[in-house]
Amino acid sequence: MFTGFANGILSYIEAFRLISKLRLWGYVLVPALISLLLGGLIGTSVWNFSDNVGGFLLHLYPFEWGQQIVSSVAAVFGGVLMAGSGLLIYKHAILMLSAPFMSPLSEKVENHLRGNTHSIKFSIPQIISDLLRGAKIALRNITREVFYMVLILVLGLIPFFSPISAILLILVQAFYAGFGNIDYTLERHFNLRESIQFVRANRGLALGNGLVFVGLLAIGIGFLVAPPLGAVAGTIESVKRLGRSGNEFV
Repeated sequence: MFTGFANGILSYIEAFRLISKLRLWGYVLVPALISLLLGGLIGTSVWNFSDNVGGFLLHLYPFEWGQQIVSSVAAVFGGVLMAGSGLLIYKHAILMLSAPFMSPLSEKVENHLRGNTHSIKFSIPQIISDLLRGAKIALRNITREVFYMVLILVLGLIPFFSPISAILLILVQAFYAGFGNIDYTLERHFNLRESIQFVRANRGLALGNGLVFVGLLAIGIGFLVAPPLGAVAGTIESVKRLGRSGNEFV
């Protein structure tokens, strides 16, 4: 698992090199605009409502004693809750809405890695198919993430575990982000159930890929290039693990 985790992180270096070499930066524009709009909307919402959530939680506390401690915990918990929820929505929206652009990008990279030369063309049926697959993945993963987030946030109500809960939230977010990036490749080879089996067998890869992806979403202009870099990095490592026929993994 550790090797897969390290490969998931380091593959971003190769992804940047390949995108530049193959002149694929044109695939960045639309996802970058989507990221910019969603990031601005969700970031503003998180900033405006995090204090309100903390205040609401403090209001639910019925006792006079311990108000200061509870206030501090509520403030941290409210911030973590809003940040985690915002990142959850933002991440899955980006993965789903970028699918019609990231899937052909992933296919171009896979063709290059396998030595195939046939061209990739956009088509309306394929775009619809990519969106539907992305929606299925997003719906499946978001329900599981919410479940784990609730458990982690309940744990975060205990003052000692509040900082740990933030780390656990990031790791959960990272794993499912990596899942989405890897699936841009898997969708050409597996059905949904088989893709899930592949990701389970390569948990370290999904976590490493997603950790960089989530980090890029959270810093500066990194969120503008996170979708293509994550998709290509996931493609590079997924192709290495697929059999020669492309419908089995090793």
